[in-house]
Amino acid sequence: MTASAAQPAPADTPAHPVLAEVVRSGFTEGRHRGSLVLLAADGSVERALGDPAAPVFPRSSNKPMQAAAILRAGLELSGERLALAAASHSGEGFHLALVRRMLAEHGLTAADLRTPPDLPLDPVEAEAYLAAGHVREPLTMNCSGKHAAMLAVCVRNGWDTAAYLDPAHPLQRLVHQVVEEAAGEPVAAVGTDGCGAPLMAISLVGLARAFRSFVLAEPGTAERRVADAMRAHPEYVAGTRRPDTWLMREVPGTLSKMGAEAVQAVALADGRALAFKLDDGGTRALGPVLARALELLGVDSPVVARIGAAPLLGGTAEVGAVRAAF
Repeated sequence: MTASAAQPAPADTPAHPVLAEVVRSGFTEGRHRGSLVLLAADGSVERALGDPAAPVFPRSSNKPMQAAAILRAGLELSGERLALAAASHSGEGFHLALVRRMLAEHGLTAADLRTPPDLPLDPVEAEAYLAAGHVREPLTMNCSGKHAAMLAVCVRNGWDTAAYLDPAHPLQRLVHQVVEEAAGEPVAAVGTDGCGAPLMAISLVGLARAFRSFVLAEPGTAERRVADAMRAHPEYVAGTRRPDTWLMREVPGTLSKMGAEAVQAVALADGRALAFKLDDGGTRALGPVLARALELLGVDSPVVARIGAAPLLGGTAEVGAVRAAF
C-alpha cells in the first residue's frame, strides 16, 4: 500500500451547489457549497447533489471502519470502550478517565500516545480545562480513544507500538482493507489525518454505503459490534453537547459520525443513509445541512430541529441564521 496525494480538481470543474446560506438581517452574507448523497433503504441513490462520486477524505467519519479493523485484529472491546475506540470525544472527564483505563489495561500510559497535544474538543470543556491550569496534551486530543485501542491491539498481537501509525503497519493495512470492503470501492488516496493516523479517501456514496453496511451487518460481526456499541453509548462517541450523541440517543437504531472539514455520515436502522461534505470545511453549517438531509430521508423527530438550529446574533439579539438551501 503506497501513500498518494489527492489531486486538485481541474479549473473548469463546475462549482458544487449551495447547501447552506448564512442570512443576517435578511441579507445573505455567505454560502457553503458542497456535495451530498441520500441512499434509500435498498441502497440505491435517492438523491445526489454536487459530485458525491468524487473521492473525499472522510476524516473522523472513517472511525467506525478503523474500530472494526481493531476488532478484526483480535482486540476484545465492547460497550463504552468500543464506542470510545470510534470516537471524536469531547474531552469530558468520563472520556479521559476511560482512555487512561484502556491504556493501563494493556500496560500502556498516555506517553505512548502519538496524538498531537490538544485541548478538549468541546468549548465548555476547553474553558474549564484551561481555567484549572492545564495545558494541551496528547490524552486530551479527541482521537485519543481510537489511538489507545490501536496501541492495545498492537500489544495484543506483538506488533510494533512505536510504528502503529505507519501506513505499512499490519493494523493500518487491515484498516485499508476494511474501508474498501465497507465502501464497496477502492481507496482513492491515502493521506495523514490530523491525529497522525493514515487517512483513506473514498467517495461520499461509498461513505454512506459503509455506514449502511454497519447497521445492516449480521449480529456478532466486527461491523455490527461497532455500530451497536456506538448506538448504545453515543456520549462516548461524541459528548453530552454534541449532535451525533443527540441523534443516536433520540432516533433509535441510528449510526452517526461527523468528521473534520465538514463531513457527516449517518445510517438509519432500515438502511437509509446519507453522507455530505461542505467544500470550505465550514462546520457552522453542519447542523442545518444534516437536519435538512434527515428531513428528506423522512426522519420525524424533535431532535432534527435541535440539530438544525444555528442562530446568528447581533449583540444579544437573534438577527439571522445559517440555514439549509436545498
